[in-house]
Amino acid sequence: MTFQPAPSLTVDNARGMLADGIAAIAGGQRVIDFSGLTLVDSAAVAVLLSWQRAARAQSIGLSFINMPDMLQKLTELYGVAALLPTQHDVSSFMPPAAGAVAGAAGRSDPPHH
Repeated sequence: MTFQPAPSLTVDNARGMLADGIAAIAGGQRVIDFSGLTLVDSAAVAVLLSWQRAARAQSIGLSFINMPDMLQKLTELYGVAALLPTQHDVSSFMPPAAGAVAGAAGRSDPPHH
């Protein structure tokens, strides 16, 4: 199961979300899923960078999936997008669909940025 922050990641709850994410990373979490995230501000960028730093300190490769455009744009604005690995193809994090054939080919086109 992947860690999912609250729907809001702003200065109002950044401290709590930071602690929750660091605890998840300490527990071996390798993926943070932002599919439920609807509200962010610049504090979210600081939290993501801190999560990434905590993961690297434990030699854990951390990925961010389903990052909303608003958060992606903030990371680009602050010039840190390259430091925060995002996954556009999340199929590797999803369980196989019922009735799926093992080894069946997925999309073969390259991801778009």
